[in-house]
Amino acid sequence: MSAPFKSGFVSIVGKPNVGKSTLMNRLVGEQLSIATPKAQTTRHRVMGILNGENFQVVYSDTPGILEPKYALHEAMMNYVKVSLEDADLILLVVELGEKFDPLVFQRFRNPSTPVILVINKIDQAKGSQVEDKISHWKENLPALKAIVPVSATTGQNISRLFDIIIEAIPEHPAYFPQDELSDKSERFFAGEIIREKIFMNFEQEIPYSTEVVITEFKEENDIIRMRAEIYVERDSQKGIIIGKGGSMLKKLGTEAREEMERFFAKKIFLETYVKVAENWRKQTDRLRRFGYLDN
Repeated sequence: MSAPFKSGFVSIVGKPNVGKSTLMNRLVGEQLSIATPKAQTTRHRVMGILNGENFQVVYSDTPGILEPKYALHEAMMNYVKVSLEDADLILLVVELGEKFDPLVFQRFRNPSTPVILVINKIDQAKGSQVEDKISHWKENLPALKAIVPVSATTGQNISRLFDIIIEAIPEHPAYFPQDELSDKSERFFAGEIIREKIFMNFEQEIPYSTEVVITEFKEENDIIRMRAEIYVERDSQKGIIIGKGGSMLKKLGTEAREEMERFFAKKIFLETYVKVAENWRKQTDRLRRFGYLDN
């Protein structure tokens, strides 16, 4: 008799910069969510779908939990809220040095959905640090289904975490076709790749003030032709993105194109333009156009 088919939504949540995106990419086996050393890299809910003979796991990488300061933050936190409501299982990710914060973690003390606490970055652990942290979280979140220490970067304990996830999700038919990898479009991933390169190449407020819109995406047999518009909030930021003689924009475009060619397994022709949309993070009409709010 064959094993029952299991399928479920697994929401990956936590504070900014705890390695949620790296964890999802590791679990799915694909680079779907952009991951950088900077906090608040993830802005959308990104689903990664892992299919097996007897299972389908639909992971949701979500923005880091924070106190909203403007309209963009509010939209990001709504993605977290919806993801938690949909979830059959929650992966609450904390990093090794993190401590219980009632403002963030109180909602997980008596959860209606099973919660697995994932202690990330254990490759940096010293002495009894991992055991001490397990005790700390058991004391503060007694209703957890499990606590699993992992390193999303090295892959340590990921297979153990995966086994617990499969055990925890319900018996259910697949939600998506077996060949589907994500709910997001190719345009979305192209824009995220450019945004990742902005995070890697620029400091301070520039990455957080930037949005990328793919305005043209034409796929041919051996090449994809794209036009990308990079929006910033001020003219001074536009000058920084472009750089002297266009040097930074050229570097950004080259790195993004090379990453896209790996991701799409095709040649890429990429045109990039920089535009100013003043205070777009606070304007609901701009956020709607950029895909953060429903029309």
